[in-house]
Amino acid sequence: MAILSPSSGLPEVLPLPYELGLKRLREDFGLEPVEYPTTRKMSSTPEERAADIHAAFSDPTIKAVMATIGGDDQITVLPYLDRELIRANPKPFFGYSDNTNLLLFLRNLGMVAYHGGCLMTEIGRPYALHPATADSVRAALFTSGPYELRPAERYRDTDRDWADPATFDREPDTQPADGWIWHQPDRLVEGRAWGGNLEILSWLLMADREIARDPAAYEGGVLFLETSEELPSADEVFRILRNMGERGLLARFPALLMGRAKAWSFQRPNATDDKRRYATEQREAVLRALAAYAPHTMAVFDVDLGHTDPQLVIPYGGWISVDGPARRITVTY
Repeated sequence: MAILSPSSGLPEVLPLPYELGLKRLREDFGLEPVEYPTTRKMSSTPEERAADIHAAFSDPTIKAVMATIGGDDQITVLPYLDRELIRANPKPFFGYSDNTNLLLFLRNLGMVAYHGGCLMTEIGRPYALHPATADSVRAALFTSGPYELRPAERYRDTDRDWADPATFDREPDTQPADGWIWHQPDRLVEGRAWGGNLEILSWLLMADREIARDPAAYEGGVLFLETSEELPSADEVFRILRNMGERGLLARFPALLMGRAKAWSFQRPNATDDKRRYATEQREAVLRALAAYAPHTMAVFDVDLGHTDPQLVIPYGGWISVDGPARRITVTY
């Protein structure tokens, strides 16, 4: 498996979760990780990162590609990617957050990639792999067919210092999960997945990159969205969705899966009540945008995707079934 840093080369400065992730790939998944020149390199150029992506996809001995972590400038890599080279060498790619750029790029080439499963955050999780995350990643890697997503009983959205070895000596703190929240669950919707990290999608829209000019291209799909540890305000979430609505995008999707909102960061270490308030305000902002631009869309909130733990892998461009009456979500890996 190729291990790339298409965004940030954080393994250079935070080696503990990185090395733990490599160890688990070998011991828990039976995979041999292959590193590239920019995998452990901070401040690599977009051209250098694109060259590593090309090398990984063109190598016939590489069967899958995984990002180490996200970042904030992967959009600058896209112009250097060779579409024909990558199209001729399709491979599963795992990543999320800033990797929404590459996920969407691959989907536009007709390839199914996987939103989730970064090496440092999920595979290198402190103390132990989360069983639900591990099962989802393993299913996406080694199986094909339907896979039912199930709501977590407990979750984590707080972090500890990756530079401190003690972080990896005990299980992360978790809190009870209240289950998924359904809005207008009156029908069955089936379609291909499109979406990713909301902030990154907004950047792609502003830069006019990888987004179809004709919104009809997304007709009947299942939209999935999540927000990052930068904790965008409810107003910002609404404004991004409003702009997507004005573009004619939101109404094309009869179903939306909204990932559990990340509500804590080192910069904003919210207490329990503040986290609950943040998540509630975000949900209300999404519902307000849907009411204005997609009043018939079914939505499911607090789905275990994106910046949350456990994390379930979403097949980007793959098939998703959202069964409202049965309260079931099934993806096809």
